[in-house]
Amino acid sequence: MRAAVLHTTGDENLDVTEVTPVSFGPGRVRVRMHRAGLCHSDLSAMSGVLAHPAPFVPGHEGAGEVVEVGEGVTHVKPGDRVIVCWMPPCDTCAVCATGDTHLCRSGFGNLAVPNFRAGERPLPGMMGAGTFAEETVIAGYAAIPVPDDMPYDIAALIGCGVTTGIGAALNTARVRPGSTVVVIGLGGVGVSILQGARVAGAARIIAVDPTPNRRRLALGFGADEAVAPEELAEAVKRLTGGLGVDYAFEAVGRPGTLRAAYDAARPGGTVCLVGAGSRSDLTDLSLAELVMNEKKVLPSFYGGGDIRRTYATITGLWRSGRIDLESMITHHVPLDGINEAIRQMHSGEALRTVVDIV
Repeated sequence: MRAAVLHTTGDENLDVTEVTPVSFGPGRVRVRMHRAGLCHSDLSAMSGVLAHPAPFVPGHEGAGEVVEVGEGVTHVKPGDRVIVCWMPPCDTCAVCATGDTHLCRSGFGNLAVPNFRAGERPLPGMMGAGTFAEETVIAGYAAIPVPDDMPYDIAALIGCGVTTGIGAALNTARVRPGSTVVVIGLGGVGVSILQGARVAGAARIIAVDPTPNRRRLALGFGADEAVAPEELAEAVKRLTGGLGVDYAFEAVGRPGTLRAAYDAARPGGTVCLVGAGSRSDLTDLSLAELVMNEKKVLPSFYGGGDIRRTYATITGLWRSGRIDLESMITHHVPLDGINEAIRQMHSGEALRTVVDIV
C-alpha cells in the first residue's frame, strides 16, 4: 500500500511510496483510510516546530472504514465508519481519572508502536495515526465511531481542526451570548473558532488574517468584519469604544499574535490561546499587566473537553445546519497531489484541503 513519508525533519516534500502496515493484534484496529485533512499541525511536525521523530507518515486528521479489529476491541466492528483520533482518551491513566480526558497523552505513547514499515525500517504514523496512507493500524480506542451517513470528508475535519476550534469557543472560553469576539488566524482552526463563537451567541466577531482570501472566506462563516493584522487595533477601538473585546482567540501559535490578542481583550476579558507554537516561543506578557488587567489567559488543547463528547456536539450542530463544514473544504487532492496541497496551504490559497485516499 502507499503512504506519504517524511524522511527528514525540515524537508516538507513528502515521498509517496510503498509501505507495509504493521502491529495489528490485540487491542488494535486496522482502518482503510478514505479521507484525510491537511492540518497546519502536520506542517509544524514536518518542519520541527512541533517535535516529532522522523522518518514518519504525517497525517493526524482523517476518517476511514474499519477493516479488522483485534482481540478485546468491542466498540467498533468491520464496516464501521470511524474518525482516527490522534490523542484519544485511554480512560485508564491518572489524567483521565481527573476527568480532563482531552489532556490524556496516549498519542505520545502510541508512537512507541510503529504503524508502518518501509523495507525493514519501522515507521510511526504522526501521533500514532498516520492518516496520509491507504491503510493504517491504530490503537483500538483511537477509532471513534461516527454515524454511517456522515461523509468521510466531514468526519476527517472533525478529527482535529474543527474540534480544536469549536471546542475552544464552547468548552474552554465558554463564549457568552451578546459578547464581542476577535479571532486571530483564519485557517481551519480559526474559522472553526469563529463558527463556535457564532453558535454560542456572540453579537460581533472580528476576524483577523494577513491573507485576503481567508478574510473573504471568513465573512461567509459569520464574521462581521475581516481585517488585516495592522487594522485590528482600529477595528477594536471602533467596535468597543476603546474598551476591548470580551473574548480574543489566538489561532496562530506565535508570541506576536498572542500579544495582539491580549491587547485586543478588555480588562477582565478572556484571551484564549489555541495555536500550537514552538517550545522555544516565549510570551512577553509581564506579571504586572497580568495582575492589573485581570485578563484570563486560557490555553485550549484539542477543544478543551472530552473528545468524544465534543465530536458528538459538533455532529449535532452540523446535522442541524448551525455550522457549515462543507464550505471549509476549499480543495480536494489525491494522495499523489499532497505536495501541491502543502504549497497551497503555505500561500493561503486553501482554507482546508482534504486528501482523497479512497
